[in-house]
Amino acid sequence: MMETRRNAREWAIQMLTAADLNPPDDMRAFMDAYWSQIADLDDEDGGAVAAKGKLKAFAEERVAGVLGSLAEIDATIVHLLDHWDLYRLGTVERVVLRMGIWEMKNTDIPKAVVINEAIDLANWFSTPRSRKLINGVLDKYARSL
Repeated sequence: MMETRRNAREWAIQMLTAADLNPPDDMRAFMDAYWSQIADLDDEDGGAVAAKGKLKAFAEERVAGVLGSLAEIDATIVHLLDHWDLYRLGTVERVVLRMGIWEMKNTDIPKAVVINEAIDLANWFSTPRSRKLINGVLDKYARSL
């Protein structure tokens, strides 16, 4: 199976979810453990899941970037939520919003692409009802930039 940026974003969301539930002390060891675990998985075609090169770096950049600026990103999300507590959100919604905000602020990926990818990730890892929340918050953030 050909791996894509979508796969790299999925890997990043999985790592960010794990880090949200159990914050790592050692980022490199945390990521290495994740890559070791997915290398043991089989893909749809019966081959091992392989994260290599640019896609692995793409995922790691997002994880390190989000975790490295977590307080700032969370403050932004709280402001955008209009009097909602960050931890009232589901874990998936929280990490998808974090990564979406980080991508909009720190990459040249078009905002519409970031929002679309975030909506798809929330839909995949959570529920279709998450789409409205993710779209609303990220669209509000995009308009503020």
